[in-house]
Amino acid sequence: MLELSVFDLGLLFALALFAGLVDSIIGGGGMIQVPALFAALPGFPPATLLSVNKFGSIVGTIGSAIQYSRVNKSPWGLVIISSTFAFFASVAGAYLVTRIPTEWLRGALPFLLLALLIFNIKSNAGLVHAPKHNHHKQKAIASTGAGIIGFYDGFLGPGAGAFYKLFYTRVLGFDFLRSAAPAKCLNIASNLGALCVFFYLGYFDWKLGLLMASANLVGGQIGTKIAIKHGNSFIRKGFFILVTILIIKTFYDAFLK
Repeated sequence: MLELSVFDLGLLFALALFAGLVDSIIGGGGMIQVPALFAALPGFPPATLLSVNKFGSIVGTIGSAIQYSRVNKSPWGLVIISSTFAFFASVAGAYLVTRIPTEWLRGALPFLLLALLIFNIKSNAGLVHAPKHNHHKQKAIASTGAGIIGFYDGFLGPGAGAFYKLFYTRVLGFDFLRSAAPAKCLNIASNLGALCVFFYLGYFDWKLGLLMASANLVGGQIGTKIAIKHGNSFIRKGFFILVTILIIKTFYDAFLK
């Protein structure tokens, strides 16, 4: 790891902690953590910084998933099969991103997010737990959605955690609290898939990774307690704020940067 001042290390830790907190409640912590890494370490290979972000997110998300699963029982059969699809799709996406340009997806992303936001606002998705499909159909739909989002996570990635939560609430009919642990497990799987590709290609820094992981873990534990205490309505409001910010950011990155 390049030499960093105590101030820079402290700032990175604080931002990673905040990213873990935000990610544990509504997803999207990478929007905070990735720019922080790129700003603090401009001399690092981008792939190394992305892999460090994935590693930190995995550790923090595991801690959050454990906390959420203690509060609400999760459908582990559904989670395991869909997480497998997310993992392998993410591997494919991460490999493909090294072979083809991503500008077309960057341009389409803010409009896709806007459509999903409008679609979600017009319903009470996430407030009421009312699973929509029978057992076998639920597994098929969950695996398909996990594969699509997992591929996106490996290929590009911004807001993947929010996409997983949106998928569980809007498509499968879960409420926000009961969707939290399954969505976290899918996010862990797709992050791990992309991370395996980065590891294989030699892009990683253990010291930096452990710093970010520890901060993510602490922030995730704090955020999970806040989400459990305040419930679905609080998470829903935060989710809409996050997606709105993500729309603005992805539009800026695609057309104005």
